Amino acid sequence: MTAYEKTQQRNGWLLCAATMAMAALFLITAPFSAMAAPMQTIDIYGPSQRIVTVAMADPLGENGQNAPQMGTELNTLIRENLRFLPFIRIIDNKILGGTRLAGYTTPNIDFKRFELAGADLLITAGWVAPDTVQLRVFETLGGSLVVGRAYTDVEPDTLVQVADKFCSELMRVLTGRGEFFLSTLAFVKNEGENRNLWTVRPTGRNLKKLTNMNGIAMSPSWSSDARFIIFSHINKTSHALGVWDRRTGQTQRVKFPGNTVIGPTFMPDNKVAVSLAQHGYPNIYLLNHSFKRERVLEDSGGIDVSPSFDAKASKMAFTSSRLGNPHVFLKDMATGQVRRISQSGTYNTEPSISPDGTLVAFSRMTDQGFRIFVYDVLTGEERQISNGPGRDEQPSFAPDSYFLAFVSNRSGKKQIYLTTRHGGEARLVPTGKGEVFFPAWGNFADWGKSAK
Repeated sequence: MTAYEKTQQRNGWLLCAATMAMAALFLITAPFSAMAAPMQTIDIYGPSQRIVTVAMADPLGENGQNAPQMGTELNTLIRENLRFLPFIRIIDNKILGGTRLAGYTTPNIDFKRFELAGADLLITAGWVAPDTVQLRVFETLGGSLVVGRAYTDVEPDTLVQVADKFCSELMRVLTGRGEFFLSTLAFVKNEGENRNLWTVRPTGRNLKKLTNMNGIAMSPSWSSDARFIIFSHINKTSHALGVWDRRTGQTQRVKFPGNTVIGPTFMPDNKVAVSLAQHGYPNIYLLNHSFKRERVLEDSGGIDVSPSFDAKASKMAFTSSRLGNPHVFLKDMATGQVRRISQSGTYNTEPSISPDGTLVAFSRMTDQGFRIFVYDVLTGEERQISNGPGRDEQPSFAPDSYFLAFVSNRSGKKQIYLTTRHGGEARLVPTGKGEVFFPAWGNFADWGKSAK
């Protein structure tokens, strides 16, 4: 039995152990008597979004004293995190009377000054001990508590964890989803003649190199338990399926007859869908947990590649040349019905279906270059959500079905950018030197230190 097969049998206790290990890093409690949602939550999936204005008070120690140096650093990390949320606007240096308060809890908070400045929410930080901070979010109108959390055993190395967990909780209360700050992007980076696998947080922190292989890595995909990343790998002698194990840090290559492995993707049950060229054009196959062919998922007589599944594996989006030019198709996995969903253009590729199954993002060649489009599965409508300049391609939906990563050379080299299902301003994800490709989300927060 392979390490991968054994892992499927241990998923239950692995997840439990991971949860316990994470909790051991620092204790999170909710010591406050109430945690009420704000008056109006934000519908991040609807056509329009309410903008919430947030102010941050200066961090305080006990009895209104100055907070430790970590207090200022934590406030900075939280502020940087919240700037990634397009529905939040941070007020800086616009508070009449300043942001220094008499205390970090009611009734020592003067909410009026923040309300007059236009802030909907106020974040306070109280360092009740050198290594313990209480973070609160209040509505400025009425002073009701929105979020309250305490973090103990805080050290400089865990400040990022505290900021991410707090911002995740705030986003969850505001929108119902908080995975963004608890996720990781896998991608491929160009290193001369080779391309290897890397990971980074969507905020650009904790950049890590995972593989050091000769050859070209392409199209990474996370397993649902976040232990494995699979990818296509091409070296001078063969194509193969690469399998990276987060627990061991080791990578194996799995070869197939036909020597063509294109666009592998994990399914929710950790089986794998991948395009293999067994007898001519590549078809989409289902592989079992030991990476053996189980059955054909799609065989049109043309080129069928790039499978993508929703969180329930009820739908599969893929690219096919069955009508001549490459187009994006959607398959109902229960009925087997297949329909073309890219109605315009002559070159549509690289589909990514949102985990909630409502949208399919893909790249289309237009007169202005490649752009990202999304197709609404419910209405049948499509819209363009990226506008360049340069070439926008390789979209990938986040676990929350709201954020979307894609690759663009708008800065002169290929880098990862973030946008949302609605489009809007694209935000760069710092990934260091070298061009990068194929962003892929994992619902997993890597709390380890960054590799040098």
